[in-house]
Amino acid sequence: MTRWIELEGAVNVRDLGGLPTADGGLIRPGVLLRSDNLQDLTGTDVHRLIADHGLRNVIDLRSEAEVNLMGPGPLTREPTVTIHHLSLFTEGGRFTDVEADTLDTDKILPWQSRQEAGPESDRSVGHYLGYLADRPDSVVNALRVVPGGTSIVHCAAGKDRTGVVIAFALHVAGVPREEIVADYAATGERLEAILARLRASPVYAQDLDSRPADTHRPHSHTMEKFLAVIDERFGDPLGWLERHGWTDDDTTALRTTLRG
Repeated sequence: MTRWIELEGAVNVRDLGGLPTADGGLIRPGVLLRSDNLQDLTGTDVHRLIADHGLRNVIDLRSEAEVNLMGPGPLTREPTVTIHHLSLFTEGGRFTDVEADTLDTDKILPWQSRQEAGPESDRSVGHYLGYLADRPDSVVNALRVVPGGTSIVHCAAGKDRTGVVIAFALHVAGVPREEIVADYAATGERLEAILARLRASPVYAQDLDSRPADTHRPHSHTMEKFLAVIDERFGDPLGWLERHGWTDDDTTALRTTLRG
């Protein structure tokens, strides 16, 4: 891939620009980026993202607990960058702030203990559907940020939560399904480096070590199955978005931004 952005403090950063659309167009470069955790960016990394890539918005999909445990990242100190914290985990009601304060990592961290029966891909699809069921507001609002200036979407690994939001954005922009799936799976090229980064953090290390590394690999069939379920239940991702308050104006704004 030529869309990778090489940084010192993050290893799964890429520009969605250059992906084809079904009508023969291309996603504009320098508009929508995706990444793993941005906590360890160096000063040089920050300069590159802002000066070279025009970064204006950070769409942070991590839970409140992750953000609090990791502390403020370097981009929070940049006056020209706006942080949009839009967790995909339920953080009220059943998953309360009290539970977060007690560091119940089975509920608040991305690699929860998964004891359910079934193939790993089925469990991942279940978690992806859970994001949509628990936090439709965060998914919709994340996509509404993108027309406001160059945006980077991230979670911890830049794979699952980020993968769902990016898949929906690309679908709205008219990117063919096979290209959406291929972009999701491309994170696998950096999996070892991603896991090494996260294992260096006490927030993620124990949970990561509880499962074989390959269970974290993003397989094409996982995203294919997830999107097939969305198609069956809602017609397509746009149908799901419209069910949750997305408007024609939202579609026009996102398409115009991503396609020019």
